[in-house]
Amino acid sequence: MRRSRVAGLAVAAAAVVTAGVILLPLPDGTTSSARALPPETATVTKGQLDSQITDDGTLGYRRRPDGSPYSAVNQARGIYTQLPQEGDKVGCGETFYRVDDRPVLLLCGDTPAYRDLSAGAKGKDVRQLNQNLKVSGDRFTSKTARALRKLQKQRGMKVTGELPLGDAIFMPVSIRVIGVAGRLGTIARAGAEVVQASLAERQVSVDLNAAQQSLVEVGDRVQITLPDNTTTSGKVIWVGAVARRGEGAGSGTTDTTIPVLIGLDRPQDVRKLDNAPVRVEITVGEVKDALIVPVTSVIGRAAGGFAVERVRADGRREIVPVELGLFDNVSGRVQVKGALAAGDRVVVPSI
Repeated sequence: MRRSRVAGLAVAAAAVVTAGVILLPLPDGTTSSARALPPETATVTKGQLDSQITDDGTLGYRRRPDGSPYSAVNQARGIYTQLPQEGDKVGCGETFYRVDDRPVLLLCGDTPAYRDLSAGAKGKDVRQLNQNLKVSGDRFTSKTARALRKLQKQRGMKVTGELPLGDAIFMPVSIRVIGVAGRLGTIARAGAEVVQASLAERQVSVDLNAAQQSLVEVGDRVQITLPDNTTTSGKVIWVGAVARRGEGAGSGTTDTTIPVLIGLDRPQDVRKLDNAPVRVEITVGEVKDALIVPVTSVIGRAAGGFAVERVRADGRREIVPVELGLFDNVSGRVQVKGALAAGDRVVVPSI
């Protein structure tokens, strides 16, 4: 997959270079005509070349991939006697809210609560309960009951060693409350939304040009520039599969984009920033031991293909055909393959 992406980037590089080429009807290997003034040159280097896609993004708290909030659905019956407030953070294993003054816990897990859990139960919901209790396996065992009794005692619940439906709500990770649907003193109805939340994890969302979807993969490295021009790092954690259409900024045109989500390696770097504009550079390809030249040194050949103009030690200049490889649109460099060596000088035309 990575090889096919590199090939795609090479094609993109050729398209970029072709847009501003200088066509030279010179045969391969011949010396170009001398000029009165010495040319501006750059040195051919050898090393690792990365290719990035740059785009604008928004830093915030993690929501669903489509941007909608997570929903906490109540299963307890009674009267709401305590509810969180907007902006509150609730950790897994903590009291989320109270019904008839009984605590309802927040636990971590992707599977919603749908049944009572007690000795002998088995399944994904039991596994995630055990993970909260630091017990292994997907069975409700005596270890589960013992750990659950300890948690119930800590939270002021009725100590039973069982988890009735309604005593806990499962969410993927700790949450940050962004809306409260329940109201104090009203009836807590089973199946009704009580809280809307984002996850406490920080993330960057990007609306990527749909034409670049095939270049980006989960796990790609990302550099994020924050509003104060400091940088932090992250990785792509999700790439959308369904394109969305929206109005292009100020142009009246319609752009097609793919949502991309980026997780942060060091969430502490972003402090309390929320809904903040950021700039991202997604590394979508890399080549080790590449011969690298400035993209402005690449010229088009009348017969087709590309070349660079090398300046020899005696000052004479010659055309060297090259094939283009990976393109770095951030630094304006491109990988080339041909009869070149690190240290050679190539002409960089003044345009």
